[in-house]
Amino acid sequence: MKSRIDFVEILCLALLTMSNIAGAQSWTPLQHQPCSAGQPCFNPGTALLLTDGTVMVQGTFSSNWYRLTPDDSGSYVNGTWSQAASLPAGYSPLYFASAVLPDGRVIVEGGEYNFGISPLTSTTLGAIYSPLSDEWTPVQPPPGWCCISDAQSVVLANGQFMLANAYSEQQALLNATTLTWTPTGTGKADINDEEGWTLLPNMQVLTVDARNGTNSELYVPASGKWQSAGSTIVPLSAGLEMGPAVLRPDGTVFAAGANEHTAIYNSSTGTWSAGPDFPVSPQGQLSIGDGPAALLINGNVLCAASSSAGPPSYFFEFDGSNLNPVDGPPEASVELPFESRMLVLPTGQVFFVGATTNIEIYTPSGTYRPDWVPRIQSAPSRVSPSGSYVIKGHYFNGFSQGAVYGDDAGSATNYPLVRITNLATGHVFYSRTHDHSSMAVAFGGLVSTHFDVPASQELGPSSLVVVSNGIPSAPVAINVE
Repeated sequence: MKSRIDFVEILCLALLTMSNIAGAQSWTPLQHQPCSAGQPCFNPGTALLLTDGTVMVQGTFSSNWYRLTPDDSGSYVNGTWSQAASLPAGYSPLYFASAVLPDGRVIVEGGEYNFGISPLTSTTLGAIYSPLSDEWTPVQPPPGWCCISDAQSVVLANGQFMLANAYSEQQALLNATTLTWTPTGTGKADINDEEGWTLLPNMQVLTVDARNGTNSELYVPASGKWQSAGSTIVPLSAGLEMGPAVLRPDGTVFAAGANEHTAIYNSSTGTWSAGPDFPVSPQGQLSIGDGPAALLINGNVLCAASSSAGPPSYFFEFDGSNLNPVDGPPEASVELPFESRMLVLPTGQVFFVGATTNIEIYTPSGTYRPDWVPRIQSAPSRVSPSGSYVIKGHYFNGFSQGAVYGDDAGSATNYPLVRITNLATGHVFYSRTHDHSSMAVAFGGLVSTHFDVPASQELGPSSLVVVSNGIPSAPVAINVE
């Protein structure tokens, strides 16, 4: 177990050794914030990236959802808001399971504090959203389930959505066509509550038990069973809470504790090692008992931590060995990690939502390695507005799910986007992708996806890239005609 280090000391040491980080990363507020002139007014919550490049955000304590569309240069900082369809009547969860499915639809399941009602309420309601029709369709819960609550979820490598019952050891798989469920996940060592799921390169799912000491587990899709993944070496659970766990491009998982500890899982060897401890701040020991983290394009993990005494939030980038302090957004002084959400954008930036209506964009320093880049194998040389096409290549799903929270929210972006830039105007357009052949991370095999060129696509010579988790492929020349 690592000893605690004075916050000022660790900050000074980190600043001396992090020349590739300090002074280079930045936070930028949206030019058109919620509630600003001409924009819808709402308190932003969980955010997801749709496969047409727009960002979909729930209005906290409401059933309303909103979409941020980047400007014609592809900038989300200068994007504008529009209101999307609202959830079905009676459904307005605060913390819930969520994902973008391979067909491009969005699923939301369960939740706590429906319509903000206190004391704690848990619901089994759920719904699925079609971006094409701008409609939500109710989804019945798995048969016999009493609860879903703030459950964790994951889209497996084969494209199936797996959902937990937060109050039991139950899990179920969704048939997205029929909207029916099949039980799975026998042998879970403890109940699912407060745990998170991390998709691994071997297509298995890693979790750290919140109620079972230092035990971790693996879900094996081929058998539908859970098995031990060994001890995390240091305890990560505190107060039955758990921090986020992010897969990095080198195949290791950075797992943050709800206490001062972190641990590193090597998915190649199946072994754990202790990671660096969070420092002690002037307010007390830092930790992440519920909170977001995001994989940056430079391979680091951005995360926010706080003390049990309350705000502020302190921000760090984990570089594989060290927790390097970085500047936080202006509102960090009044925010806690559990109030925050992160989402990896196609620009390589991170969309950050906190406790206020102000949304910030984080631009990291550094860049990606060439072997992390999606690789196009075949693409059409000519496309037309409103046309539908197929593109194939490798590493189309990136090397990680991207941003995670654990339970309470899902913002994974391990799916390909298609971005077409007109060479004459420089204007950027996203084609809607759907029906990806795989959702496996760090997968070098051939992956295909369909993409629908928007009707507004400008004509003429253009370049096309596939983007996953903010990293673009090498461009291919196409003609829009």
